[in-house]
Amino acid sequence: MKQFLIHQRLTFIFQVILVVEVMAAIWDHQWLTAAITIGIIVLTLIPLFLEKFLRVYIPPEFVLLAIAFVFASLFLGEIRGYYTRFWWWDILLHSSSGFLLGIIGFLLVYVLNETEDIGVHMKPGFVAIFAFMFAVGIGAIWEIFEFSMDSLFGMDMQKEMRGDPSGLTDTMWDLIVDALGALVISILGYGYIKTARNESFLEHWIRSFIKSNPRLFNRKQ
Repeated sequence: MKQFLIHQRLTFIFQVILVVEVMAAIWDHQWLTAAITIGIIVLTLIPLFLEKFLRVYIPPEFVLLAIAFVFASLFLGEIRGYYTRFWWWDILLHSSSGFLLGIIGFLLVYVLNETEDIGVHMKPGFVAIFAFMFAVGIGAIWEIFEFSMDSLFGMDMQKEMRGDPSGLTDTMWDLIVDALGALVISILGYGYIKTARNESFLEHWIRSFIKSNPRLFNRKQ
């Protein structure tokens, strides 16, 4: 319970900072910044929506990590300019996104694989490959989003690197680190399914997710 309260309070702090940023942006007539920040706030409320309306409980540590990632990438990275101030910020965030998306992809296919009503039984290798491809695919869609924002609104989401004005170098490195992060999660997930004995953060989250959402698996835990 104490750990849950800590995660909840940290999440609330992130959200308060974002609300203050919206108010400041509106005061300065920075409408695009205000709109983007409001969008970030909406993203931080998705876990609450899933729990309240879809009855899907997300482990608090994963919620906090996801919100921290959104805060660091969109708020600090894009709005506060951390991508240009710190050369390693982009690499750090895309590596983290590979981890997060790999976990999401793994959980999605794992739920399908373990739900008796669906009757699908996929081998561990396929589950791992799906998690990897899911993460890399979402990463590619994000790069398309960055390109669209730069082209339509004159933003600089695709940062110039090594004198490359097209942003191609940045895009390729983003996809590479996305793939590396996803690969790590896929390997850990494969090991979990094969042995179910390893102890790591991924195994802890999987067990927490299963225990908190027994109806998704249609079995008594």
